[in-house]
Amino acid sequence: MVAGIKEFTARVERNGVDEPVLDAVNGEELMHVQPGVSIVLGNQPSEFPGTLYISTKQVIWLSDTDKAKGYAVDFLSISLHAVSRDPEAYTSPCLYTQIETEDDEDESDGSDSECNGDLDLSKVTEIRLVPSDPNQLDSLFEVFCECAELNPEPIQEGEEEHNWIFSADQLEDEAVGDDSEWPVLQNPSNSIGQSNGDHDLARTVLELQINDQRFEDAEEMEHETNNGRH
Repeated sequence: MVAGIKEFTARVERNGVDEPVLDAVNGEELMHVQPGVSIVLGNQPSEFPGTLYISTKQVIWLSDTDKAKGYAVDFLSISLHAVSRDPEAYTSPCLYTQIETEDDEDESDGSDSECNGDLDLSKVTEIRLVPSDPNQLDSLFEVFCECAELNPEPIQEGEEEHNWIFSADQLEDEAVGDDSEWPVLQNPSNSIGQSNGDHDLARTVLELQINDQRFEDAEEMEHETNNGRH
């Protein structure tokens, strides 16, 4: 189930400072706190000032001036995150994230964040986190990456867990285990990329090489046959 972004108002005061209430029973831990962060939900105006809290399970933004205002999104709902410094994309350097929601299939232009004039969080598919100090972007990105790795996409029934970042030994094992005719990539470091998907792309790369090899063999056989006729 994709939750998307949601309102978050569960705070607790510690040493005169508000902190979000985490799900400690299920092992949620606070990983990073970044004050002076504004948040931009979809095409809405920037909301500031606020403090960003990154836990092992979710990203939480709490307003510094309105204790009834806060937002949170699970890492499982974040499909992409990246540092954006392009002024044409946004006026300030920010951490850009794309959010999966239950309404993704019903999205239409103009419905991203407003419904009857009010903010509709179920339709917010983009979030920008804008720190007052742009130098903090790289460290925020690293924390995002670390926590995203702690929250892999759940395996659906009938699916296998795959993580195709292959070493040379793994590629050799794959080739020998599946089909003795499969050649081993000579330089696996030059792979197309890495993904949280399955082996299909890696297999496609190998199949392309198989086809190339068989094509060359066919040419050699045809050449030998022609020479034999002469």
